[in-house]
Amino acid sequence: MHITSVSGYALSSPIEPVQERPFFGGTRRLRKRDVVLVVVETKAGHQGVATAGASSSAMREYFEGDSQGTFADVIETDVAPALEGESIDDIRSARDLLAATSLPAHLRTEAISAIDVALYDIRGKELGAPVYDLLAEEYETDPTTEIPLYASAGMYMEPEEYAEQAAAIESLGFFGYKYRPGIGPDGDRRTIDLLADALDETEFMLDTHTWWKLGNGYGRDTVRELVDHAAEQGAYWIEEPVEPADHDGYVELAETGAPLAGGESESSPAALTELGRTGGVEFLQGDARHHEGFTGCRDAIEFCAGREVEFVPHNFGTWLGLQANAHLVAAAPEVRLLEYPVFEDDPALGEAAVDSGMYPFELAFDIIEGRPAIEDGRLSVSDAPGLGVEVDLDVLEEYPFVEGPWTEFHYEGETA
Repeated sequence: MHITSVSGYALSSPIEPVQERPFFGGTRRLRKRDVVLVVVETKAGHQGVATAGASSSAMREYFEGDSQGTFADVIETDVAPALEGESIDDIRSARDLLAATSLPAHLRTEAISAIDVALYDIRGKELGAPVYDLLAEEYETDPTTEIPLYASAGMYMEPEEYAEQAAAIESLGFFGYKYRPGIGPDGDRRTIDLLADALDETEFMLDTHTWWKLGNGYGRDTVRELVDHAAEQGAYWIEEPVEPADHDGYVELAETGAPLAGGESESSPAALTELGRTGGVEFLQGDARHHEGFTGCRDAIEFCAGREVEFVPHNFGTWLGLQANAHLVAAAPEVRLLEYPVFEDDPALGEAAVDSGMYPFELAFDIIEGRPAIEDGRLSVSDAPGLGVEVDLDVLEEYPFVEGPWTEFHYEGETA
């Protein structure tokens, strides 16, 4: 493929009115969600798309007051000059071109991630094949296009509200329900108990990243007690119960027998695989949007195959990112489960009355034409060429970029 243009577009989905969400020790302010859309075009007229800047999971925006929108400038000033005019036969060669730039490591990883996904989208369109077929050929697997989902929702709620939400998710047939604790140790403990009682078929997971660590966190002994309690009550996993870089902390908690998950915040494919090697997690959460695309996730997936570590992609963003990770799940060996973020008023859930406990993120839905095929908690991956979706470029005008951080944390004793 001969690349003629690479473009990055910064978009914002406002949260109006701005939301104030109390958590243990402070309040979180939610202003918007940012998305960077990357579009790659070829001389033959094919167009590949991806979302970029998925590293909000690594907390960069939270702590530095930065915005994902700034990544669009990186695409225009560094990525485009490195790729435009190049003829690429092997998609992996794009990584070499970007590795030769002067970009800092974390930005280079994000750039490679977006470009890898977009180029697979193009290659599928060139060949008239879905991306999962291309990946299945590489992995020597038979793709599975019916993917069970776990619903990712629930943040800053009362224990009873989490239980009500989980019951609604179970009625929709989802494999699991993941929520964000952080309302205080007693409230978190009660939530665990209520979920264990409320759910019959649906598993529950705790996504503790941030909420047990920010500001005046719970402390190591309290975290260990809550991890023990969640495991005793049947939690499917406890996600990021320690700082992402604290691999020893993962190992220490894993010795209790609690099922732990992590990996979304690892800075590179190599770091992701290294977390898997520690034995500290049973679920390794790579992300095609953050760990150098489909190509970058391969080492971690192949490491997990045949071991007691399951690769389960992190996926918390737009329906375009959902499709990318869905193709990975469809093709990769021993990978079967996908995270489905449930934002406010999710149109894919039909008439079901589900209070997601999350914030509105209309751009997540509007970025593609149509909607994903979800029924009984399972996603059917399209067999259309490439990623199988069309980006609605009207979003470029409908969701103009808004300057400033997307979220802020204010702690007790500080001036908001």
